[in-house]
Amino acid sequence: MNRLLCVLVLIALCVGFNNAKMKNFVHFKNSLLQKNILKIHCQSDEDDLGIHFLSPGQTYNFSFNDSIFKTKIDCELWQGIGFKFFAKFMAYKSGGLILHHGKKIFWDAREDGIYFTHGKQIPKLEYKWVDTSPYVWDSPRPSLF
Repeated sequence: MNRLLCVLVLIALCVGFNNAKMKNFVHFKNSLLQKNILKIHCQSDEDDLGIHFLSPGQTYNFSFNDSIFKTKIDCELWQGIGFKFFAKFMAYKSGGLILHHGKKIFWDAREDGIYFTHGKQIPKLEYKWVDTSPYVWDSPRPSLF
């Protein structure tokens, strides 16, 4: 009986510590030019965080706990007229058995690309925008017949 009580107390302490830990935090900011809307879609293996639209100067953030199996969050961003500029990247990744608590990730969308920082250093350009507009022919298209 004493062993069972010790195991139950240990489980209760672990659950209490798990609920008390700080969550990880991912933050996006639209630093694009005036009237340039930023479209964001993020998802993990467990959750689809939906699509969010940010006007210049606006922010979007979410928090979560790491999974013991590995936490990976992929995001897609679009901007420009008709959302023709695109970037897809891994916004967060944990190491699996090494759980992070209170980790802060900052992504800043600017005209030349997506910048990254943990908040302690100057943001660094990580990803450039890809132009997804249809190919424009410089000369007349060849006839098929």
